[in-house]
Amino acid sequence: MTTWLERHRFLLTFALLSLFMGISVGLAKVTTTLYALHLGAQGWVLGSIAAAQSLGILFSSLPMGVLVERYGPTRLFMTGSLIAGLLYLLLPLLPSSLFLLFMTALVSFVMPARFVSLNTVFMAALERMGEARAGWYRGTHMSGMFLIGPLLAAVVVQAVGHAGSYWLIAAMFLVTIWLSPLVLSQYSAPERDERQRRAGMSEVLRSVLADPLARRLAWQEGAIQALNMYYAFYIVVIAVQSLGLSATGAGSLVAVQGAAFVFALFVLGGLVSRLGRQAFHSGVALVMLAALTLAFASRPVWLWGGGALLGLGLGLLQIQNLTQFSRVGARLGHGRVAGFSALAGPAGGLVGGLLGGTLGQWIGLQKVFLVFIPLFLWLVLHTRVRPAPLSSTAA
Repeated sequence: MTTWLERHRFLLTFALLSLFMGISVGLAKVTTTLYALHLGAQGWVLGSIAAAQSLGILFSSLPMGVLVERYGPTRLFMTGSLIAGLLYLLLPLLPSSLFLLFMTALVSFVMPARFVSLNTVFMAALERMGEARAGWYRGTHMSGMFLIGPLLAAVVVQAVGHAGSYWLIAAMFLVTIWLSPLVLSQYSAPERDERQRRAGMSEVLRSVLADPLARRLAWQEGAIQALNMYYAFYIVVIAVQSLGLSATGAGSLVAVQGAAFVFALFVLGGLVSRLGRQAFHSGVALVMLAALTLAFASRPVWLWGGGALLGLGLGLLQIQNLTQFSRVGARLGHGRVAGFSALAGPAGGLVGGLLGGTLGQWIGLQKVFLVFIPLFLWLVLHTRVRPAPLSSTAA
């Protein structure tokens, strides 16, 4: 047992930090949804609050990837955690939907300092740990974000109120400053010449966009996160307003989808590695079946079933994306690819958040799930680019 723990020390400490971070983010997401409803947010304001969780990430993800390559992940992670923690301390001081929107957007600008740093470290470690563990980072993070965090949110908000929940979130962000050196100090940056390390954002973006596999993976990541964001935010609204579920029941819908997602990320990595393209097609089929189920569900049991199918399908797609992003990172640089992937996901998340405030008012929030079916069909038609071998070295 001691030998096993020694051999897997990095993976275990990384998983614990990622889990703790995921719990804080999941707690924050559901608290924000419940707080927005408590403040009476509707229509475009509600949609904007959902989208604001991804807005700043669009602008700061790529710069953070550049800075990680230049200065390393530790300082950026600590700085981002400190600023985000302070913002969450201030958020409940003014009970206003517009102030909630403003503060949520501010937090989103500093979040990439945390997850781009961690993603860079994991991409580099994946080359020696093996592709079967490609989903472990996202799996532990999602365990907290979509499983533990949402269930904890309903209990915490009921016990200490919305303000107390935000103060707990702030404390958790500050605790990660103390925990992070256990993982980030083990990162060893690859050797690169001075020009590569000092490359500007435009040069980095051009180098990544020139790679056809990176472009395709960005589209897939955007689609995955758009549907993930839409489900995570609006399933709570659907459950509370349309089906009359309690906050605990609504949180359980997020948890069911999260549990299926996490199961796929932890258990199906080896299967995805063996099946290759077939795993992608299976994931797309599950996602489309889930979207149909969620769009026409009239009872909570159908929402739970649709959420479980959605989690499995998105999990299969996410594993393949993470594996192939790691391959691209081995060629182009882990920091810049981590920043680029972090840009693509929230871009999709922004779209997913806005859909509820726009299309949701016309066709109903549940029917918006149907919009994702042609999107994933389109992705199937654009999967001709072959991944580069993992053994390729960076230029």
